[in-house]
Amino acid sequence: MSVILSLQGCMAVGKTTAVRYLQQHAPHIHISAEDNSAVVAEVCRRGLCKTNYEDYLEIQKLWLAAEVRRWERAQAYSCTVMDFGAEEIEFYTLHYPATIGACWDVEGPLHAELEAVRRCLPRRILFLDADEATLRRRKDGDATRSREFFDHHLTQLLPLKRRWFLGRPDVDVLDVSHLTREAAGTAVLQWVERWAVGEAQRKGR
Repeated sequence: MSVILSLQGCMAVGKTTAVRYLQQHAPHIHISAEDNSAVVAEVCRRGLCKTNYEDYLEIQKLWLAAEVRRWERAQAYSCTVMDFGAEEIEFYTLHYPATIGACWDVEGPLHAELEAVRRCLPRRILFLDADEATLRRRKDGDATRSREFFDHHLTQLLPLKRRWFLGRPDVDVLDVSHLTREAAGTAVLQWVERWAVGEAQRKGR
């Protein structure tokens, strides 16, 4: 079975930059980038709206199924680093409603889909963290992406995400607030190599 590692964090924290660093300096590591296009296209085709409860359940079924397929594809590689892995879709599915003031039963109707995704959780998660000023500065400096969801993510989702992930036994934290892109990339690569090698040695016993 492949060693699955995942990068987590807020929008604009530098996950994509770290992934590009890995691609340049560790081409032997398989990268699974988040690809939203197929699910977004299906949501648009069906005219689903995530602020409607019934629609939200249908939308998350699509995301959860897509994440399971992504995990299955990763099994072809000895080590895969995911830009957001199954842990992200589990977190978002359960917590997004609260950020819009909704109190919806999600776990019940999506129990089977959530259990399938939980079987796809990464071996280890690296949570890239940064202070608000750094996140806003990086968002403003990236003209290639719209970041329309940034403020909602920063003010509503990120506090929940920090409580959900920080302190978990499978999560490591890297504060990138004062790191250059090179320094952050180096730190991420060292983390990947440490856990990939460690897991390979454990399986070889």
